[in-house]
Amino acid sequence: MSSNEVFKCTLCGDCCKGYGGTYVTTDDIRAIADYIDEEPESFIEKFCTTSGRKQVLSQKPDGYCVFWDRVCTIHPVKPRMCRAWPYIESVLVDVQNWYSMGSMCPGIRKEVAEATVRKAVEAMLPAKNLR
Repeated sequence: MSSNEVFKCTLCGDCCKGYGGTYVTTDDIRAIADYIDEEPESFIEKFCTTSGRKQVLSQKPDGYCVFWDRVCTIHPVKPRMCRAWPYIESVLVDVQNWYSMGSMCPGIRKEVAEATVRKAVEAMLPAKNLR
């Protein structure tokens, strides 16, 4: 079973809403700031909040990411965390995370066996993180 047989994005935007926010790295901040023609410092001030010691993208009052407007408005430079979705490390720690995420994401197939999910995530995780 290939990765797109365990997940097929429906472009619903549910992954862009809530769930603790999207962490952004220094590289993410630089790339997004350049893309929207902002200085990194003003980007952080306008579009980020702090969670612990890390920057996360702010959310609008409806819970969606500030860059969601029926589509991702920063798609070419979206953060690593977004590029990796749903092939994330926490699924390899506990495959049950896949099924939990599936309750919020209509693109995630929940009837797939754990071994198949693990294999798909292992195959996709390195590729997604390098893009």
